[in-house]
Amino acid sequence: MKQSNLTSGLKDDEIMKAMKQKVETRVFDWNSNAPDLGRDTVMSPYDSVVYHKHFLRCAFMAMDPRSGAVKAYVGGPNFRYFQYDMATKGRRQVGSTIKPFVYTTIFRDGHTPCDLVPNVPQTFTVPAEGNTTTTWTPRNAGDARLGEMVSLKWGLANSNNNVTGWAMKQTSPEQVTSLIQALGVDSHIDPVPSLFLGTSDVKLSEMVGAYGTYVNKGVHIDPIYVTEIHDRYGNVIARFGKREREVIDEQTAYMMISLLQGVVDQGTARRLRGPAYRLTCQIGGKTGTTQNQSDGWFMAVLPHLVAGVWVGGEERAIHFNSMSIGQASNAAIPIFGRFILKVFDDPSIVDVKPTDIFEAPSAINFSLDCADKGVNADADEAYAPSVPSPQHDLSDCGESDIFNF
Repeated sequence: MKQSNLTSGLKDDEIMKAMKQKVETRVFDWNSNAPDLGRDTVMSPYDSVVYHKHFLRCAFMAMDPRSGAVKAYVGGPNFRYFQYDMATKGRRQVGSTIKPFVYTTIFRDGHTPCDLVPNVPQTFTVPAEGNTTTTWTPRNAGDARLGEMVSLKWGLANSNNNVTGWAMKQTSPEQVTSLIQALGVDSHIDPVPSLFLGTSDVKLSEMVGAYGTYVNKGVHIDPIYVTEIHDRYGNVIARFGKREREVIDEQTAYMMISLLQGVVDQGTARRLRGPAYRLTCQIGGKTGTTQNQSDGWFMAVLPHLVAGVWVGGEERAIHFNSMSIGQASNAAIPIFGRFILKVFDDPSIVDVKPTDIFEAPSAINFSLDCADKGVNADADEAYAPSVPSPQHDLSDCGESDIFNF
């Protein structure tokens, strides 16, 4: 990039002095009445950068899981001032929204939603410096039903790390990683035990496509943004159809739909059934909150729609100060809740209705009505702060009580 004449040959302190000189500028303002949501002010370039950094960003995508057609797409607050697309370009740690993929892996191998497993801490042997190994024990945010036998369905509904850790031990990080990639996630996933805490950076669009596989009876379809391209005379010069492949069988897909419904009915996303939204439709979902509340996620599945929300700062250092306001149930779910209520209230939208139901397989060979169902989470998001993979530097892990080495 060509060096600016204003800074050519200047020292760092001279550049900073110039950056802190106040000038007339235009900045983003949610309260502005202007079409571009901007307002004129006097501010230094340095202060302008700091000012725009403090805004929370949001990405949103919704698609038809049967066709792959993208129905709604928001890459950020305002492209003029925030020229970065967090829906299809940005990658952030996904937190507990990755946990369903672990359950999918073991369901494919014979486990079922009502299988009872011990709700006790799970310890993993992981590589350390040199050729040595150490142990790693992820913890939960609370101690609901600690020491009891609980169903796998309860484990996902309450985002329980003990249960998900148990599930990880029934398979392998490599198998889970392979499934995630088959579900359409092209972002790099470290095949290590800590992946079930959502330590990997993934695109929102990849997560929406992956969750759509469950609704589409195990067949993955890549999101489609453009169906046709016309020239200036109206001639069609390109058409784009859906690209699909079977990833899991219909029975496994329906098991996952049941688990995701449990998250909304009895788990960390039950706010959607509460007085703010009063949703009575068939709906499933999964929340995810990463370390220090830097990222809030919510993935939603309905019979004819799958959607995803991400909320966070441009930098991970920009985050909510507490779990009480920063957890996904507070940061991400309201965005989806308001969206789906508007969809249901719009008479022009006929493909997505509150009366839609998930289509069950012709024969179900497993139970969905687990004896231990119920609300037991200690908080709306029994969250698992994301931690680096054991092979990575651990100096910036933050909450030291999340794991033990």
